[in-house]
Amino acid sequence: MNAFNQLKSYLDSQVLGQSALTEGILLALLANGHLLVEGPPGLAKTRAVNALAHGVEGSFHRIQFTPDLLPADLTGTDIYRPETGKFEFQSGPLFHHIILADEINRAPAKVQSALLEAMAEKQITVGRHSYKLPELFLVMATQNPLEQEGTYPLPEAQLDRFLLHLKVDYPDAETELAILKLTRGEALELATEQPVRISQADIFAARKAILKLHFAPNLEQYVVQLIMATRRAGDYSAKLGRWIAYGASPRATIALERCARAKAWLAGRDFVTPDDVQTVFHNVVRHRLLLTYEAEAEGISTDDVLSEILLLVPVA
Repeated sequence: MNAFNQLKSYLDSQVLGQSALTEGILLALLANGHLLVEGPPGLAKTRAVNALAHGVEGSFHRIQFTPDLLPADLTGTDIYRPETGKFEFQSGPLFHHIILADEINRAPAKVQSALLEAMAEKQITVGRHSYKLPELFLVMATQNPLEQEGTYPLPEAQLDRFLLHLKVDYPDAETELAILKLTRGEALELATEQPVRISQADIFAARKAILKLHFAPNLEQYVVQLIMATRRAGDYSAKLGRWIAYGASPRATIALERCARAKAWLAGRDFVTPDDVQTVFHNVVRHRLLLTYEAEAEGISTDDVLSEILLLVPVA
């Protein structure tokens, strides 16, 4: 656990003022899921995953998603070898351990489908053959909420494959000054120290340890009721019933438990608390709800709905 805490400190030293982002990256790594990060350009989203790649044993690849990208640009393709008279598979960038899918919503549906299979099944299919991806496989996708022209909104099926959806915002003035100093090389030595690289064996061992944390039966009921409240919103409040068109899937229940466990493990506890569940609730469920037109007309955001659910669902 000390190694992961050191990695968290290193990430915070490299990405100033974005502790929620760095913690989300670690939660995704420990809970064996993928991460969608939404925020304006220039907020160190790329820098964060680059810093993670320096602290974890494994290969890293950045893919810039564009409208002319093809599925083969991700998966690889069969190449004909005249000397042998046979086709040989040339693997693509998805065969790396850590993937940064930059501006994922700029790629067309075919490319998004190829990424969806990789995220969901940890394999890709080219022609008649399927190829397994590495056991350690983490996708961090980014999208810019400011520009929607020329983009392809992610379908709900693909959004549901992401373990977490983080929103990042601009830093405050004090943090901005620290960023200036960091870029000039005036930051503390901590900012340039390389962490001890965490091996893949340590990551897999941590994932097993997280599953052994005590998760009380009443807390399991609380997790289930939080997700059920997104589907039966009218049972809790009339306004919730007006706001939610479609609730979260069972994947949300699984993700909420896994992330709460990872949160507790990072805090050094061998048990999970309701606070762990509530802390990760917004990031786990934010992208899994569909709001009604009435909610949008009233200026209600998904985060507003989730906060209301936390208020209305009692801790079991």
